[in-house]
Amino acid sequence: MKGIIFTEFMEMVESNFGYSVANKIIVEEKLASKGVYTSIGTYKSSEMHILVHELSKLSKIPIPKLLYAYGEYLFSSFCRLYPSLISSEVTTISFLESIDNHIHVEVLKLYPDAELPKFKTNLVSENKLEMNYISERALYHFAHGLLAGCISHFKEGFDIEYTKNDEKGADVTFIISK
Repeated sequence: MKGIIFTEFMEMVESNFGYSVANKIIVEEKLASKGVYTSIGTYKSSEMHILVHELSKLSKIPIPKLLYAYGEYLFSSFCRLYPSLISSEVTTISFLESIDNHIHVEVLKLYPDAELPKFKTNLVSENKLEMNYISERALYHFAHGLLAGCISHFKEGFDIEYTKNDEKGADVTFIISK
């Protein structure tokens, strides 16, 4: 997993839960990185699972809710950090349709070793998009939060529903509609 995912997560934890909680979730576990992250580094996804699990234990917030909240937070971070990528599309639907063919292409230029989820889209109508999320990491709650952050950014009033296509959540269909 790319370091930016970790650095932004730690920033979210510090701003929402405080420095002591951020420090505690790093210290409590034996992390290969010792909790030292850089935005351009690459780290095992298992470390993110550990950090989220520890935060859940300390905050008493279920892991799915934390992942969703982090997805929303990260989308706003992406808007701040990569405004040209976000503003290149003008609607929720056009942005979501561009993820695999444009956004992820640009991400891979910046981070060639990034392991990105796949998003297959099917435009059902001008107000309904089906998105199939495929990732062995099965972080669909995180993806759901990113989608919610996108919808909030474009302010078009879409709703999101999803269906897990497998037990693990590595294949999930999101329906974005008005």
